[in-house]
Amino acid sequence: MRILWPLLASATLLGCSDAPSDSVQSTSSETMTTQQPTQYPRLKALSTPAPVADKVDYSYERHGVTVKDPYNWIRDQEYPTINDEPVLDYLKAENAYYYEFLGKHTELVDTLFEEFKGRVDETEESVPYQQNGYQYRWEFKQGDNYRTYYRKPLDGGDEEVFLDLPKLAEGNDYFVIGGWDISPDNRYLTYSVDTNGDESYDLFVQDLQTGKMLDDKLSGVAGGGFFTQDGQLVYSKLQEGRWRVESINLHKLGTPQDQDKVLMREEDEGYFIGAYTTSSEEWIVISSGRSDVTEVHVIPADNPTAPAVKVVDRTQQFEVSLDHANGDFYLIANDSHPNSRLVKVADTDPAYENWQTLIEGSDSTYLRSVRAFKSQLVLTLREQGLDRIRVMPYEKPAYDIQFPEDVYTARLGNNPEFDQQHIRINYESMVTPDTVYDYSLADQSLALKKQSKIPSGYDKSAYQTERIMVTARDGVQVPVSLVYKKGLKKDGSAPMWLYGYGAYGAGMSPSFSTIRKSMLDRGFVYAIAHIRGGDEMGHQWYLDGKLKKRQNTFNDFIDVAHGLIDRGYTSKGNISISGRSAGGELMGVVTVQAPELWRSVILGVPFVDVMNTMLDASLPLTPPEWEEWGNPIESEEDFHTIMAYSPYDNIEQREYPPMMVTGGLNDPRVTYWEPAKWTAKMRALKTDDNLLVMRMNMGAGHFANSGRYGRLKDYAEEYAFMLVSHGITK
Repeated sequence: MRILWPLLASATLLGCSDAPSDSVQSTSSETMTTQQPTQYPRLKALSTPAPVADKVDYSYERHGVTVKDPYNWIRDQEYPTINDEPVLDYLKAENAYYYEFLGKHTELVDTLFEEFKGRVDETEESVPYQQNGYQYRWEFKQGDNYRTYYRKPLDGGDEEVFLDLPKLAEGNDYFVIGGWDISPDNRYLTYSVDTNGDESYDLFVQDLQTGKMLDDKLSGVAGGGFFTQDGQLVYSKLQEGRWRVESINLHKLGTPQDQDKVLMREEDEGYFIGAYTTSSEEWIVISSGRSDVTEVHVIPADNPTAPAVKVVDRTQQFEVSLDHANGDFYLIANDSHPNSRLVKVADTDPAYENWQTLIEGSDSTYLRSVRAFKSQLVLTLREQGLDRIRVMPYEKPAYDIQFPEDVYTARLGNNPEFDQQHIRINYESMVTPDTVYDYSLADQSLALKKQSKIPSGYDKSAYQTERIMVTARDGVQVPVSLVYKKGLKKDGSAPMWLYGYGAYGAGMSPSFSTIRKSMLDRGFVYAIAHIRGGDEMGHQWYLDGKLKKRQNTFNDFIDVAHGLIDRGYTSKGNISISGRSAGGELMGVVTVQAPELWRSVILGVPFVDVMNTMLDASLPLTPPEWEEWGNPIESEEDFHTIMAYSPYDNIEQREYPPMMVTGGLNDPRVTYWEPAKWTAKMRALKTDDNLLVMRMNMGAGHFANSGRYGRLKDYAEEYAFMLVSHGITK
């Protein structure tokens, strides 16, 4: 299966669990007591004066409401070009203030960075896999930031390097590969790169027989591209000057890009469009969608210029994903139940009225994806919020794969061959490092192929994980995943790091982190609040945290904090919180709505200027986002709903906890002015002398620094901010 990912993925989910509020995994014998909260000291601002952004009169009126925004000027009016000197001067001043703070804690940052590096397997190798007559693998060479890719003919011959990312990255401060693919005849390689963080990729083609680069260079590509069976390239073309895929194009090698054929164009700016090949590699699928609506067309992979066949129309108003095997399409569709059903239909006539239900929708089982193989289907699903992988042989009863722990994350790994005798699975938990299993279909057993090495050492038995349920203010049971060093006394004395996201139906699974160990070893309890807006408990869980129900997401997070305090895991004022992007919006809201709870807040590339962004239809991501947040341009009700929580608009004069804000100048997802305006307004209105710093990456985008060591350095700085906020300096 080859995929061109849409610009923004939105998963989906169902209603809340009735599970009891007791732990359903590891238990502790310690008596739980709750102390009265202590007034913890807050991290204070530097003695050097913080930057002060100018105020420039600006206001707008919508639905009879006049809104003043004196920091509107921070958005460069020539965007996406950013050359306004006052804007750049302000951002540079904020960076200087941030680095002055950082300079006072260089030793801690360096200590954390060395701890992180000590847990990196510097010569890590992947588990090899086979595809189309070759064995493939990758490795990190000693000291390299990027992978080197190898392949070897199965019928004999030497292994060769076919993609040398360290060499390609030379001379670039920022380097990200969007994807790569090899032609069906094994001769040509295509790969795409982004060197400034704006997620507009250049795509290249190399002849692997001669080693020479072809003249074909495609610009304005979203992600990567893939080859058709006849050796042409399918790719997603960005609209010029806007970060939006306007069409799926077909490129013939050796011809100019402006002669490429448009396979399908998306005229509606509210929809994202993407393409992929089915597992059988017999069909190209073009999927266009927004939130809970998908339109799907299929094209024969051996005849990519043939007329597309529509399988699902957007007017049917439901979400669907599709794969193919042995003459049938298999679809996960939420047309009859929020948690979706599994259907099949012959590829000769895939009309809706011909669909046959294989698994009905269910309140208890949330179907998430289907992968078709020659001999079986494999489903990923959740039951009561817990991951499951189900094997469905075409001629035998279905069964679930059994894993060694009760609470874990399991997903399909690299399974490139349509006819395989195993299923590769990626597995982890909050105490189990990233693990690769091959599941044998013959004897239904798991074979361990790889578990991430932690060179500096890791003793799994020294840590404990729990999954508990906390009752929200409306009676809903919200899952929480926790991990901490064994021996924790639940007397409220432990510092806590609470994380959340809660948007787009993107559930946060209980995963492992080598760098998180630095916090656990310093006494922190780490918790993930699986709040509404994600899909942990089913599709309805997502629906109950969006649009007019958006406040549920914020209430859940705050209520989880209170629940953890009540159970003695931590105390009021001793909780540090963090979130990125839409999770940064969450951080902004809960900072404004419950500032007394938090010891510190990290707002990563935060979507905090919600109202202004949703009112600006010129931004390419705004029209499709109306389905997630509401359309305040057209709807007065949506305007008032958003205005009630929009973090930037609700900053008021009062005390706030210490904050670290991050942004990227080239970020096309959350534009740089959102974190910058938040910082400027917060500085002007907060009445405390607590530290507020902003790190604006002037040469990157939404995902900050590139390369494994560059990102570790970013994390070291963020962890140091959190630790110092708790008075921990070593």
